[in-house]
Amino acid sequence: AGGLQDPLLLVVTCSPNVCAVQKLIGTNRKYFTNCKQWYQRKICGKSTVISYECCPGYEKVPGEKGCPAALPLSNIYETLGVVGSATTQLYSDRSNLRPEIEGPGSFTIFAPSNEAWASLPAETLDSLVSNVNIELLNALRYHMVNKRVLTDDLKHGTTLNSMYQDLPIQIHHYPNGIVTVNCARLLKADHHATNGVVHVIDKVISTTTNSIQQVIETEESLETLRAAVAASDLNSLLESEGQYTLLAPTNEAFEKIPRETLNRILGDPEALRDLLNHHILKSAMCAEAIIAGLTMETLEGTTLDVGCSGEELTLNGKAIIANKDVLATNGVVHFVNELLIPDSAKTLFELAQESEVSKSTDFFRQAGLSSHLTGSEQVTLLAPVNDVFKDGLPVVDSNMKNLLLNHIVRDQLSSKYLYHGQKLQTLGDKELRVFVYRNNLCIENACIAAHDKRGRFGTLFILDKMLTPPSGSVMDVLKADHRFSTLVAAIQSAGLTENLNRPGTFTVFAPTNEAFRAMPQGELNKLMGNAKELANILKFHVADEILVSGAVGALVRLKSMQGDKLEVSMKNNVIHINKEPVAESDIMATNGVIYAVNSVLQPQASRPQERGDEPADPALEIFKQASAVMLCVCPTQLALLLAAPVYSRLLARMKENSGGF
Repeated sequence: AGGLQDPLLLVVTCSPNVCAVQKLIGTNRKYFTNCKQWYQRKICGKSTVISYECCPGYEKVPGEKGCPAALPLSNIYETLGVVGSATTQLYSDRSNLRPEIEGPGSFTIFAPSNEAWASLPAETLDSLVSNVNIELLNALRYHMVNKRVLTDDLKHGTTLNSMYQDLPIQIHHYPNGIVTVNCARLLKADHHATNGVVHVIDKVISTTTNSIQQVIETEESLETLRAAVAASDLNSLLESEGQYTLLAPTNEAFEKIPRETLNRILGDPEALRDLLNHHILKSAMCAEAIIAGLTMETLEGTTLDVGCSGEELTLNGKAIIANKDVLATNGVVHFVNELLIPDSAKTLFELAQESEVSKSTDFFRQAGLSSHLTGSEQVTLLAPVNDVFKDGLPVVDSNMKNLLLNHIVRDQLSSKYLYHGQKLQTLGDKELRVFVYRNNLCIENACIAAHDKRGRFGTLFILDKMLTPPSGSVMDVLKADHRFSTLVAAIQSAGLTENLNRPGTFTVFAPTNEAFRAMPQGELNKLMGNAKELANILKFHVADEILVSGAVGALVRLKSMQGDKLEVSMKNNVIHINKEPVAESDIMATNGVIYAVNSVLQPQASRPQERGDEPADPALEIFKQASAVMLCVCPTQLALLLAAPVYSRLLARMKENSGGF
């Protein structure tokens, strides 16, 4: 789990002297931490169970709750046998270390567990044990520090001088509470002894003298990486002091990449540097510290999802780490068998093929526009999501090719720098407008549906629909569409043609011929014969701001040019205007946007049986409502109420306005 060689069990201290033990089913391993670091009921995707036991150094007393009795302290040698490190105790005896750890002093020993010794390769263990007076003694002294060091003293990124030639031991104390010693996990911490303290770890640690760069230079399986690092001039960084994690792609990882792609990256110094920096994490991350997913920042400025699944480490959800925890003086190296290519080293075509707009790339390829997506031209691709083409790709003809060219914007953009009213120039020589709304960022009728993907030369904007670039003014568009012939005649009769031809930002809810036919003939004739009233009605269909459908949430209010409010809403994925469904949305014009509606909208003042010539009197409205309630009041109380001065004045105003009560 999380890079452990064996199953594990986590122990969390939750009350004095009693530990809550989180076990992976079928295991016997224990990890001690504190209550602040309580883990999920799964570790690396495996289920756990909770039990309780005495914390280290304490034992039960019959008839007493918990574990009240503290065990007597003994020296380090004897403590090793108590804490589950009998093999370390045995080898201490064989190597003549025993007298030192039984005698006076103040030591810390990071003692490998019995299982840690057993997991060593047979040849390594044989070489240590066969030369007990030198190699084994040196190995054990490298696990020791000549002072008492408790868990609170084990700070992240620090080093301790070992008792073997003062060679450093690297300490990492992670936010999840895990502590590692040369990437070996601390299993049981702070076992006090009369002459020091014992910490049990899950591996036998060895001395480290190579930098990350030296690891690369000495590993045959990293030959291609070695050449790439030299070409990108990253040698000095990987030799420098610091704490990095190198996710080192093996020769096999490079061989999996198409030769054309690999040659392109290797021949582009900037792309190559981004590629390598994407494999370097800003801090040292030992495999043993990973028990769940976490996000790590790379030197390239992007992030990688580092996690675990059972026994395997994962990167972005894939188990591609072949060899882990190769310790260096300035960090740790994990060998990976797949190349992690960042977006910044990819072409637009590669970005699109790996995302939810892969069908768009097929469309552009069929139209013969691949060169714009694979070359070094700085552009922004406006690519509709795959769902737009769920019924298949349209036929590519000259008109469609021109439309696709208008989905490619000159210059490499970033959506976070777009602003309302900005004009974008396309390869098809069209000008596209940017609209910034509270809930969306749109380019003409299409809105951005996902975060940008910024490649080596181009940026990918993922759109929710195909763009329809504007072609002509509002009047031009209406005249060209036979559905609006009656409306065009009405606009001309009302003298509004010039208004809808001039530059502007109009939203027009355009009644179709069907809408006018639905009106009673007498009412229609009366409307068409009264230019002033006709202009008033038509202005009610126009707002002086552009609202595309992607900006409509539950309800949006627009002020019409007539003065009254228009209510635009979305219901069951259909746009409604004043509760009337819209027949077609987002017909784009150079000076606005048109919605086709199959009804003629009526301003408040023109609706039957409603008076709109004067504002309502709130006081009279309240009095009218109150009068209905007062019918239930007894006559005496009613008389007293009506006699009050405020009610007398309200009554007089009602008589004055209605001619009686």
